[in-house]
Amino acid sequence: MSRVPSDLAGTVKTLRPFVPAKDFEISKQFYVDIGFAVEPLGDSIAAMHIGSHSFLLQNYYVKEWADNFVMHMFVDDLDAWWEHLTSLNLASRYGVRSLRAPKLQSWGLTVAFMFDPAGVLWHIAASPAKAMA
Repeated sequence: MSRVPSDLAGTVKTLRPFVPAKDFEISKQFYVDIGFAVEPLGDSIAAMHIGSHSFLLQNYYVKEWADNFVMHMFVDDLDAWWEHLTSLNLASRYGVRSLRAPKLQSWGLTVAFMFDPAGVLWHIAASPAKAMA
């Protein structure tokens, strides 16, 4: 197994996925409503920031790709996130699939599921002891 030399690994500043958007403006607003800040990077891409974490939202959409794209956000307080997300009424405001309540999964995390306007699935997860106490 090949390893990146430690001097190279230390030069990595960020690692961000490109997330598809079916309607770029609607997706940006969806993420702003959730709590992300938008950093425009041009007409067809924006960095979406929450705390020290971010991803790149792109004005590009292929249904089969979006329907198979998953983001994972690990949080300390899943109860608070669940309360926040349910208060936003995302399904009626954005026409997205309904949130799925936090549930202990077979792989050991408690996970709530959310879909964005392009169909991207989000796992919002926490350790079981820190979720749904």
